[in-house]
Amino acid sequence: MPPKKAFRTKSSTPTTPPTWPPLHPRLASEKQRLTSLLSSQIITTPLFPIPLAATYRSFLASLPLTVVPQTRKKDHALRLNDRFSVQDPAFAAQLWSSTGLSDLVTSGLIDGENLSEADRTKLWGGEPIGLNPNIRVYRYREGHYFEKHYDEENLLPFELDKADGSKEKVQGRTTWTLLIYLSGPATGCEGGETVFYPEDESMGGFGKGSAKGNGIEEMMKNKVVASMEVGMALLHKHGRDCLLHEGRQVKNGEKWVIRSDLVVKR
Repeated sequence: MPPKKAFRTKSSTPTTPPTWPPLHPRLASEKQRLTSLLSSQIITTPLFPIPLAATYRSFLASLPLTVVPQTRKKDHALRLNDRFSVQDPAFAAQLWSSTGLSDLVTSGLIDGENLSEADRTKLWGGEPIGLNPNIRVYRYREGHYFEKHYDEENLLPFELDKADGSKEKVQGRTTWTLLIYLSGPATGCEGGETVFYPEDESMGGFGKGSAKGNGIEEMMKNKVVASMEVGMALLHKHGRDCLLHEGRQVKNGEKWVIRSDLVVKR
């Protein structure tokens, strides 16, 4: 059976981005760290401070979210959630630079070890240049879920800021999914964990990672369960190396997520 992919809805995308709340206060850099849940596959870091996550939960609730229909299609996973999406290069750039994410990704410091430039390039799939301007907001209410699926890579034009203030147009490719969790048990959200299945083939049938423990995942019955924490960012490799994964059903409360993707230079 062909691998299931995330079903892409055809809901209209607003032409005018919303006025996002400022991305401050910023979480102190000493509290941010890239930690592997699964070596070279799944990485987490604290990213948003709790007050900022609360601000964004309130703001996102005011957006015109639409319900993703429960449409079962061949080769596409079933999902049920509320969604908002917009093309916003400016906000993507702010998420990349103002939160400290760009410093974390380009530093090469993962699990307390410094990676060489060659190893960094291999890990991220190229030279990281920013985040996908396609910003998606997901709200999972009680009973909402996302079946097992794979995330695909995307090719896209990308504008880089030059030192003289001008823009350089380059070709980019997405290599890792970025999920920023704004909810968790502390906000009354039960369930909704992202579950990965390393023993299943990746989308392209390549390799299996080795698990590393850091207190926020469980390894049992060939599953890696990434528990939600308010303000935590989860990065996982997608495209041909994507692991089969799912979003567990939300049992209580609401799960809020901001979604983008890491972009590398082609």
